[in-house]
Amino acid sequence: MSTVKLERQGRVAVLRLDKDRGNAIDAHLLEDLGRLVPEVAQDDGVHGVLLASANPKLFCPGLDLVTLVDYDRQSLESFMGRFASVVWALYALRKPVLAALNGHAVAGGCVLALTADYRVLRRGAQIGLNEVRVGVPLPWSVALLLRASVNPGALPHVALLGKNFAGDEALAAGLAHELAEAEGFEAACLARLDEFADKDPRALAATKAYLRAGILAEMRNGEMHYVREFADCWFSPGTQERIRATVASLKK
Repeated sequence: MSTVKLERQGRVAVLRLDKDRGNAIDAHLLEDLGRLVPEVAQDDGVHGVLLASANPKLFCPGLDLVTLVDYDRQSLESFMGRFASVVWALYALRKPVLAALNGHAVAGGCVLALTADYRVLRRGAQIGLNEVRVGVPLPWSVALLLRASVNPGALPHVALLGKNFAGDEALAAGLAHELAEAEGFEAACLARLDEFADKDPRALAATKAYLRAGILAEMRNGEMHYVREFADCWFSPGTQERIRATVASLKK
């Protein structure tokens, strides 16, 4: 069963996360995104992409720790490599992408949102990166993505303190571009995306590629080197204790 649904609404393609545990990211979700993003990229009839969630309360809570907790080092490094590949594919997509954050988008969920050109956050929903609080560093590609996306003054709070943001604070940090009410949320997101889809697709695609080329090159050049440091932290005793405590609470 697919964990990501591809829906067509005229010239817009909707990539809708639709998985148990609030769209927590596991190998199946990465496989589905890795398959669907190139399909959308190659479809000349698609002039805009909406990254959305089928869950009414959550966009995505991050990695599926329930699945990952039992991974050995080789499996974890392989998984993180696949995650990086999906981030690259989304970030390199030569079509306008809007993230419709109808609910909390934290950790890996925030990462998926940051690949978009424009982020609309529902009022009351939170967005942030809590990796450092768990005891793992931001993956190399995520650190570069964050640096390219948020306001420099917000980086200590977002990356080093692992703070979650909502409302005007999320706007000020650069984690969101716009806030919207719960009622009519997705319609408002589609209306905003339509503004991007109205632009000449070749001109927009080229401009977007120019803006992102340098960051993408840095991501691809360094990811496999730094994933080993990520794994060192993941398998440290203190981090393993925190991860297993989190998983235990999720299973209750």
